[in-house]
Amino acid sequence: MRPAAHEFPAYYEQYVDKVESEDVLSVLDAQREQMADLIGMLDDDRARYRYEDGKWSIKELLGHLVDSERIFGTRALCIARGDTQPLPGFDENVYVVNAIFDERTLDSIVDEWFSLRDANIRLFSSFSEEDLSRVGIANGKPITPRAIIWTIAGHAIHHMLILKERYQA
Repeated sequence: MRPAAHEFPAYYEQYVDKVESEDVLSVLDAQREQMADLIGMLDDDRARYRYEDGKWSIKELLGHLVDSERIFGTRALCIARGDTQPLPGFDENVYVVNAIFDERTLDSIVDEWFSLRDANIRLFSSFSEEDLSRVGIANGKPITPRAIIWTIAGHAIHHMLILKERYQA
């Protein structure tokens, strides 16, 4: 079931709205193959490409997806389990700079994303309706695990479109 507008901060609507299917777990699963197709022809040198000065390289964009997958998955877990402590936000630009993704192999970054995605699909599949409906605080705003799952899917769609349009991946 698609999250209601009150289940997430308005900012995430841009991601939730990108998910066309009502079966978000199938979308998450299908994104593995979509990602493999998208980056399958890239090598480490090509993955350092930036479409503009000051923009992330392909490796950094993929690394951002790794960090986001991990952080959003953790948020969903914490809230689903009834943790009532506010969860911190994160500055994706600081994370990317400090991760030094361009020094890693493309395969290592992609393998990490696939591992996290597989783990998150298993986790999300285990959530009950009650788990999905719990409200927690992340980055100072109320959000449900259901909304987080949809945000993860839409966030990946957003960045895969950027890879196609701006990086010609």
